[in-house]
Amino acid sequence: MKAAILKKPKDLSIDDVPIPVPGDNEIVIKVKSCAICGTDIKVFHYGHKHIVFPRITGHEVSGVISATGKNVNGLKEGDRVAVAPAIPCGVCYYCRKGYQSMCDNLKAIGYHYDGGFAEYMLVPENAVRNGCVNKIPDNVSFEYASLAEPLACVINGRLLSRIEIGDTVLILGAGPIGCLHAELARNTGAGKVILADVSSERIKMAEFTGAILIDMGKEDIKKKVSELTDGHMADRVIVAVGVHQAQEVAIELVAKRGSVNYFGGLPKENPFIKFNSNLLHYGEFFVTGTHGSSPLHNRIALNLISSGRINPDKYITHRYPLEEIKTGLEKVEKKEGLKIVILP
Repeated sequence: MKAAILKKPKDLSIDDVPIPVPGDNEIVIKVKSCAICGTDIKVFHYGHKHIVFPRITGHEVSGVISATGKNVNGLKEGDRVAVAPAIPCGVCYYCRKGYQSMCDNLKAIGYHYDGGFAEYMLVPENAVRNGCVNKIPDNVSFEYASLAEPLACVINGRLLSRIEIGDTVLILGAGPIGCLHAELARNTGAGKVILADVSSERIKMAEFTGAILIDMGKEDIKKKVSELTDGHMADRVIVAVGVHQAQEVAIELVAKRGSVNYFGGLPKENPFIKFNSNLLHYGEFFVTGTHGSSPLHNRIALNLISSGRINPDKYITHRYPLEEIKTGLEKVEKKEGLKIVILP
């Protein structure tokens, strides 16, 4: 089979490798779609602490089961499936509490295991056992299903942000994740949704979300949010970009007793920000973060897509065959379009 092999940072090539064979409790899928995530760009340039090279990356995956192990129940050849890439162990303290994304032994497809930038992908036993393989509803295409993973992370972030009916929700960053946050907030009862970015191009592309749009390159974000909220600021602020300045200004934009969610992570070599703790002290707001999702969030994401409440077609702007994956990665890095999918 053909696969995009990352041999080391910045060394990516399309090679022929054997089609994986499932063990007794594993499955193999023929990959139909694998969307490119922003973290795929980071891995391409810098690697990752959990990756041992060479590695096939890609974790926003959908496909059709091509082979199953003899002990696998409930799944069969020909099933259309999406795979939740974050694999909990199911037995640690956090898994038993129901916080699977916080699993002490968390493994991930595209990191610990080969991912979806290939014609076929092995799904390991622990992923099959812990509910990471979800059947795709009949009315959802493979391309749409590959967007269930980023949507699942957004669902987790929405829950952690404690968004309530009628809340004013401000999202900083109008990339695909920010747009998903805006749509999900509007779908689940937010009274007012504001989406802001420093890029005029991103703001233009985000018009479909129905959010109030703020071009931070042209307008004063604090003044504008104050005007839109009669001075009390945003009940919930979600920082959907990994930018220091965005994390710092977020705590100046949140209302008293509100919440700030640092959804976008910072580079590990420079993870610190200036944080005015007096704002937190007197405002009594909450600060949280989001870094992933659970298999349950992925199932919910597929159902939201199936219901039509989230339309992935508004997000998918480019499609490339596996042989053109480098072009896809370059497009994502240059922020050209929203979601880019690879079709092996």
